[in-house]
Amino acid sequence: MSSEIEVVEEIQSNPKENGESSSKGIEEESLKNDVYTAAAYGDLEKLHRLVECEGSSVSEPDALGYYALQWSALNNRVAVAQYLIEHGGDVNATDHTGQTALHWSAVRGAIQVAELLLQEGARVDATDMYGYQATHVAAQYGQTAFLCHVVSKWNADPDVPDNDGRSPLHWAAYKGFADSIRLLLFLDAYRGRQDKEGCTPLHWAAIRGNLEACTVLVQAGKKEDLMITDKTGLTPAQLAAEKNHRQWLYCLQ
Repeated sequence: MSSEIEVVEEIQSNPKENGESSSKGIEEESLKNDVYTAAAYGDLEKLHRLVECEGSSVSEPDALGYYALQWSALNNRVAVAQYLIEHGGDVNATDHTGQTALHWSAVRGAIQVAELLLQEGARVDATDMYGYQATHVAAQYGQTAFLCHVVSKWNADPDVPDNDGRSPLHWAAYKGFADSIRLLLFLDAYRGRQDKEGCTPLHWAAIRGNLEACTVLVQAGKKEDLMITDKTGLTPAQLAAEKNHRQWLYCLQ
């Protein structure tokens, strides 16, 4: 295996990574224009003052390249998001990574604000620079209810590959989110899909040693799934052994 899946929060050095960096980014930006702080914390009164009394714009990104609508989406601030949209916020605006507010709503499973964004015209199939749609992000963070909502109501694709050929099922398997795996399998996600490295979701579950993920995939699959090899010629069981996940080998044999 030449490389493992790069996790979205590791790829993107942005304020969503942890609370400390997020707060720091907001505080620094607030010195210039704190509509972003108000949006992130749901301070509608402050937002009113900034926009209607001081003429602050809600359609420009902050110093880090992120929009007020993204901050409100991340924290499920529905009333704030509605206000931002009514005052010029673009539901399909993209940051420097190509992500929209809908991508950010998927991180914490903010269904209410996602519903608002979609009703206001957000593209459910918006794709960032890595090929991630909201379904990929939801799978990366184990937001099963969010996945169910955008697929069942808004026809989001539960099996779309990203730029590396990895579907939401690959990501859920890699991260070990068994409930998301079960949902995606129920939605007919293709468990035998091979990414650019030839890995199936079961390969990635084996690489990480996610026992429950492996168990769910094996029980839902066929014996042939265990024999699929990646581009280096290794099966999931062989990859698990290579990673020294010996306690998982019984599940894969």
